[in-house]
Amino acid sequence: MTSNLILVPGLLCSHDLWVDQIGEFEDDFDMVIFDHTSHDNLPDMVRDFLADAPERFHLAGLSMGGYVAFELLRQAADRVESLILLDTNARADRPEQVAGRQQLIERAEKEDIREIAKDLLPVLVHPDRLRDEEICDRIVDMAVEVGAEAFQRQQKALIRRPDSRDFLPTIKCPTLIICGAQDALTPLKVHQEMADLIPGVELHVVDDCGHLSSMERPEEINRLMRNFLVPE
Repeated sequence: MTSNLILVPGLLCSHDLWVDQIGEFEDDFDMVIFDHTSHDNLPDMVRDFLADAPERFHLAGLSMGGYVAFELLRQAADRVESLILLDTNARADRPEQVAGRQQLIERAEKEDIREIAKDLLPVLVHPDRLRDEEICDRIVDMAVEVGAEAFQRQQKALIRRPDSRDFLPTIKCPTLIICGAQDALTPLKVHQEMADLIPGVELHVVDDCGHLSSMERPEEINRLMRNFLVPE
């Protein structure tokens, strides 16, 4: 029987965030991309997903996808066979981060989502990749696919998310943490913090990589995921 792998994109990201992983693992797993665009809070988002989700699954989430993963574990830990957290964070937002999200919500009411995505590029990828038109165009296109209204709902959900640090020691499934060495949004220290709290976790740092590691360093991410999910 084929196992299931759930991939959860980040904020303002679509399935294209995972396109290289889909190509790598589609022969090994039945794969599902989590839809995080329809609700403005994580509990309802996850509850709707679980109603039709496979009974058991491996789970990988990047950035916002990690926050969704924590909520999935809160609601259905017994259904999660293993967990991969990429470029994410267990902390709740600080007041200044909440204010920043609220500003982006207001901008999305008035501005083209493409312009917002372009402004976010410097914190999403390694500085060298700001000259990579293909990756930058893909990121902007994902933002258009998600759309301004869903982006606003996502930001509201993230503002409301709880601090998960006290929850991390309860995670019992095998867990892999991956961090881009130059991640400007969720730096190595918050990944080390998670690794210190989750029992038996593996932590890997990917050099020459910013926040969107699955797109920036797909071969290395695929190698780490394969060693974890499909060990020889």
